[in-house]
Amino acid sequence: MKLTVETEQEEDGRWIAEILEIPGALKYGATREEAIAQAEALALRVIADRIEHGERPPEPIHITFAAA
Repeated sequence: MKLTVETEQEEDGRWIAEILEIPGALKYGATREEAIAQAEALALRVIADRIEHGERPPEPIHITFAAA
């Protein structure tokens, strides 16, 4: 499972990071690194929640985050 992190700086200076493969998984941060860390943590929580509710990924869990 490879997850892509896309980042963009807003006009007000904040950074937003989005996990492209998980709709709605986006987080803001004061820095690019903070936004990425928050988005990655959210992605892991979403994946864990899905597993807890019986949704098994089609492949073994091996997560890699990559910048878009």
